[in-house]
Amino acid sequence: MLQQDSNDDTEDVSLFDAEEETTNRPRKAKIRHPVASFFHLFFRVSAIIVYLLCELLSSSFITCMVTIILLLSCDFWAVKNVTGRLMVGLRWWNHIDEDGKSHWVFESRKESSQENKTVSEAESRIFWLGLIACPVLWVIFAFSALFSFRVKWLAVVLMGVVLQGANLYGYIRCKVGSRKNLTSMATSYFGKQFLRQNTGDDQTS
Repeated sequence: MLQQDSNDDTEDVSLFDAEEETTNRPRKAKIRHPVASFFHLFFRVSAIIVYLLCELLSSSFITCMVTIILLLSCDFWAVKNVTGRLMVGLRWWNHIDEDGKSHWVFESRKESSQENKTVSEAESRIFWLGLIACPVLWVIFAFSALFSFRVKWLAVVLMGVVLQGANLYGYIRCKVGSRKNLTSMATSYFGKQFLRQNTGDDQTS
């Protein structure tokens, strides 16, 4: 089923309706896509290692910069187009319609009992851990480069923040739905925390 958000021209759709897997294997902790799991972490971890050890590996700033950007670009493509679909059943992209209007599309597998048979718990943990931890590190690197006046590295670090942050945002949208759902989830969470705090205060008084 396709839902379109008229406010920001985004779409939330089911992932590959015509290609639903029919396997009867139960959901297990084993890694079903080892190659995808490897490359999900390889490019982004390699980019971080090269950034941290660049002064030891090479005296050329240009060489290190190009290597990091290539690794980040490969990671962006692999995570956006391959590992998300295989490891957690999510995918997002942008397309332009006949009128020249841009649309952002966020896909996820239908919520059904079949999903429990096609998604590995171990792969899901690897996917989300790598997806969240690495952008956080690039944000830390950005503040470090800014406060240490390493201006020449700031553009490289910001590239890491943008590319990996884009994938993080896209997959969060795939997971929880449209921007309205994100807002309602945040409002609901803070509302519950407020009520819980007030209830605790009333009981103590």
